[in-house]
Amino acid sequence: MTPALSVQDLTVRYGAFTAVRGVSFEVPHGSVLGLVGESGSGKSTVARAIVGLAPAQGAIRLGDADLTGRRGRAARRRVQLVFQDPRGSLDPRRSVGDSIAEGLRGTGRRSARVAELLELVSLDPSLAVVRPHQLSGGQRQRVAIARALAADPEVLIADEVTASLDVSVQAVVLNLLRRLQRELGLTMVFISHNLAVVRYMSDEIAVMFNGRVVEQGPAGEVISAPEHPYTRSLLAAIPELGAHRLLSEEAVEASVTARPAPPPGCDYRLRCPVGPAVREDRAICRTDDPAAQAGQRLHLAACHFAAERTALAPVNPG
Repeated sequence: MTPALSVQDLTVRYGAFTAVRGVSFEVPHGSVLGLVGESGSGKSTVARAIVGLAPAQGAIRLGDADLTGRRGRAARRRVQLVFQDPRGSLDPRRSVGDSIAEGLRGTGRRSARVAELLELVSLDPSLAVVRPHQLSGGQRQRVAIARALAADPEVLIADEVTASLDVSVQAVVLNLLRRLQRELGLTMVFISHNLAVVRYMSDEIAVMFNGRVVEQGPAGEVISAPEHPYTRSLLAAIPELGAHRLLSEEAVEASVTARPAPPPGCDYRLRCPVGPAVREDRAICRTDDPAAQAGQRLHLAACHFAAERTALAPVNPG
């Protein structure tokens, strides 16, 4: 069956800088793919490339429709992006109702449809007449979601939609997205730097580092038996209730500000807690790119020693 969204060998360059390198994934109809990684890993650039806001090379398809080039403009409407900060994505000069109505097709029943959409995201329809600055951060983000849904999208991309919200409000927005995804049968790409949040939302997880996907697989498997040391570092950084030490040694390694290693070899080798920085016998990490053989490994892990990581005791995700 043709996937709802297919991205193959996506590369995004800004001049001499390559922000995304050879990213590939498929999202089946009605499922959620979680894209996770630290700031600067390329996740948001992938989202922007899919909707045509970043210069892209490679293949991006929505079902059978090609989203690249001029011919893809009409089809891109069927993919809607919800940005991180609704203060920047909502026009402060327009009412909530007018902002939502931007996505509607045709002119009939606009007021009634706006009211329906506000109720769908658990907001009072009377808020249609107010301006965004009169709403809380969580309410503004729900308005942004309603505006995206107004276009009847086949794919919804949620890019760090809870990052600017208080923790208590984050839970409200996450639960709302889960409900909408299930009730409407939406296909979704959910992007976050928080692996705990991605685990809650996703059917499959793709972990990004330095513009590449370094591990990808079913959410439960990636969480319980991660193959790439970077994924393990992200998992180790998830706080555990009642724990005095919230960061393990691997999480500390992941927080080091060292830049990704230059080619050849593994991008992650300068920060890897099991790589050549701590194991002199692992020279292969300095000379061979592990991504070249990732297709032969479980979870498509870009790590020469992925099998060794899988053999370890399962990670406790908290």
